[in-house]
Amino acid sequence: MGFMDKAKNAVQDAKGKTKETAGKAGDDEKLETEGKADQAEASFKDAGEKAKDAVDDVKDGFKN
Repeated sequence: MGFMDKAKNAVQDAKGKTKETAGKAGDDEKLETEGKADQAEASFKDAGEKAKDAVDDVKDGFKN
C-alpha cells in the first residue's frame, strides 16, 4: 500500500471518529451517522489497498 493512500485513509478515519464523537456529544444523529460512514469508507479503502498488496506479493513470488 502506498504511503499516501494509507495516510489519506487514516485522516478520513480520524475525521469520521471526530464527527461521530461530536454528533454523540451534540445529540446530532446526522453528524454521528456521517462520521460512521466516513470510518466505514476508510476501512473499505484500506481493505482494498491491502488486497492489491497481497496480489502484488503473489506476483512477486512468481517472478523469483
